[in-house]
Amino acid sequence: MENRPLSDADARPATAFDGERRMLSGPLVDVAMALKAAEAAGAEGPLLAFDDATGAVIDLDLRGSRVDIAARLAARAGEPPRGRGRPKLGVAAREVTLLPRHWEWLAAQPGGASAALRRLVDEARRAGGAKERARLGQEAAYRFMTAMAGDLPGFEEATRALFARDRARFERHVAAWPPDVRAYAATLAEPAWG
Repeated sequence: MENRPLSDADARPATAFDGERRMLSGPLVDVAMALKAAEAAGAEGPLLAFDDATGAVIDLDLRGSRVDIAARLAARAGEPPRGRGRPKLGVAAREVTLLPRHWEWLAAQPGGASAALRRLVDEARRAGGAKERARLGQEAAYRFMTAMAGDLPGFEEATRALFARDRARFERHVAAWPPDVRAYAATLAEPAWG
C-alpha cells in the first residue's frame, strides 16, 4: 500500500457487495481494491460498490494498480492532481449568476460576497437540516433497495413504508431479506426516521 494521503475521491465512504453479501465498508479506494481482488478470485457476484452517502451504485474501472485506480477516481471527481504548495483548503470556485441588486447587497456584507454566500448557505442548511437529512436518507435507501432488493419479496411495501416514514412497517417488510442487504438498507434509511 502506498503512503500518500487519500484524496476526497479515494476516501469517499463506500460499501462493496458480492451478490447479497457485504464485503467491506470503507474508503472508496479500499472498496475498489476489495472488488478487484474478489473479481480475480472468481467471485460469483454481481460485484457492486455503493456510495454510503447516496446509496447509488458506483461504476468502477478496476484495471491497473491501486495508484491507477486512485488516479481515475480523482480525475472522475474533478480533483486537480495534488502538487506542491499550500494544503488544499477545500474551496471550489464556481460561477454564480445574480442580478445587479443581489451583487450590490452581497458586496455590502461583512467579508464580501463569498463570505455572505457561505453564511447564507450554512444558515439554510441549519434551518432545514432534519427535513433534508430525512429526504436524503429516503433517497439513498431507495437507490440501494432498487439495485439490490427490487426483486425481493416486500420491496414495494418496504418502499412505501420508507417514504411514509413508517419504520416499524419498513422493518417488517425487509425482515425476510438477506441479512447484509437488510442491514445496509436499514443503515441508509436511518436518517429518514428522524
